[in-house]
Amino acid sequence: MKSYLLVSGDFVKTGGMDRANFALADYLARIGRQVNLFGHRAAPELLSYENLQFHQVPKIANSYFLSAPWFNWSGVQLARKLSDTGCNVLVNGGNCQWGDINWVHYVHASYKPDSKTGLLYKIKNNISAQMSLEKELKALKAARLIIANSELTKRDLIEKLQIPAEKIVRIYYGIDPESFYPVKEQQKREIRAQLGWPEDKNIFIFIGALGDRRKGFDTLFAAWQKLNQTKDWKNHCQLMVIGTGAELVEWQTRTKDANINNIEFLGRRTDVPVLLRAGDALVAPSRYEAYGLGVREALCTGLPAIVSANAGVAEHYDYQLQDLLLLDPNNADELYIRLLNWQKNKSRYSELISHLCDQLRSHSWDNMARDIIDKIEA
Repeated sequence: MKSYLLVSGDFVKTGGMDRANFALADYLARIGRQVNLFGHRAAPELLSYENLQFHQVPKIANSYFLSAPWFNWSGVQLARKLSDTGCNVLVNGGNCQWGDINWVHYVHASYKPDSKTGLLYKIKNNISAQMSLEKELKALKAARLIIANSELTKRDLIEKLQIPAEKIVRIYYGIDPESFYPVKEQQKREIRAQLGWPEDKNIFIFIGALGDRRKGFDTLFAAWQKLNQTKDWKNHCQLMVIGTGAELVEWQTRTKDANINNIEFLGRRTDVPVLLRAGDALVAPSRYEAYGLGVREALCTGLPAIVSANAGVAEHYDYQLQDLLLLDPNNADELYIRLLNWQKNKSRYSELISHLCDQLRSHSWDNMARDIIDKIEA
């Protein structure tokens, strides 16, 4: 029986990287492989498999940053032990310096974090970013096979880190079609009533951490202020912000000071599929997005998504959807125009997105996991 060791911080259903690793572990266990997981957390449903063993490493002070050195050392020791038995070892980026299979979800060389928070937070982020760059390059140079989550990621690995193209395969994330699916208008109204959301407004959704400016909420905020200068937008459009982070309080304060009444901060939510089914469109003006699972989830719920053209998930957009792609995520005026354009053509975009929705929902997490295993075991 072929065996696997997966090395990742968490194997849970929250977040792109965590969700993807959960899906791979779950599929491997279901098809009968011997599975070893090394990380801080694993979902209870994974721990129920008899052919899966979880090697838990403590998270020091609840910090990935502080835990990184011990995580790497312990992971290498376990990888060395299991690889002697013929086990396939899959690490994620620079989290563990083991030269076998490397799954890349984010290229640190592609984006420098920009935070407007306190000095100590900035210093910590800068140190963390530099360490991640060094660990990332070393791990990827040693890998025999690299899995990239998009063509963007693959291109960045080749151009920014000089990784040989023949070592890299592109495999997109999957989706859970039973959780992310479109609903009829009547169902949407019922969900909104349950949530206490207005039935007569266009509801836009933003999903992303507010710890720095990578997700582009500052661009959306500036565009929204300009849109609110018209009564039509101010009275008939609502922005729901899902996410938390170091800058959340600042954005809440700025919203209140600007007397903006149609932005609501929902914080961290566990019912994102339900919230997406209640929305009309997603806005994702990210400055860097190796893929963008949140956008894929929205599309699979039938929501048109205005997304940065340089995001990995934008590779799914055909020529008919180009007006939903934001060419410059720093340009609030461009986003302003694209939001107005959506409002004028909302029915058309909903119809066009329905075809992409069907296409993306047909590629499940199991499809993704099967593709990865086929490449590893070829």
